[in-house]
Amino acid sequence: MEILKPYRKRIDDLDDKIVDLLVERAGIITEVGHLKFRENIPAILQGRVDEVRERAAERAKNKGLDADLVRGLYATLIDYSCNLEEIIKQELSTQKAIGQ
Repeated sequence: MEILKPYRKRIDDLDDKIVDLLVERAGIITEVGHLKFRENIPAILQGRVDEVRERAAERAKNKGLDADLVRGLYATLIDYSCNLEEIIKQELSTQKAIGQ
C-alpha cells in the first residue's frame, strides 16, 4: 500500500541502524571474549547478565516501552553474547593447545 511506504522506509532505516549497532556490540563482545580468555574469566557472569537485562528493561519502562518486551529481547541478545564469548574462549584454548 502506497500510503504505508514512507513509514516502512523509516522503519527500514531504523532496522538498519539496529543491525549496525548489533554488529558493533558483537565486535565489543569479541574483544571481551579475548580478554576473558587471557584473564581466565568465565563467559557467563550471572550478576552482570542480570544487571544488563534489567538496566535495559528499566530504561524501556522509563521511556514508555514495554519492559517485558525489552527484557525478552535482551535475554536473547545476552544469550547470544555469552555463547559468542564461549566460542571465542574455546577457539583460543584450542589454538593455545596446538601451539598456534
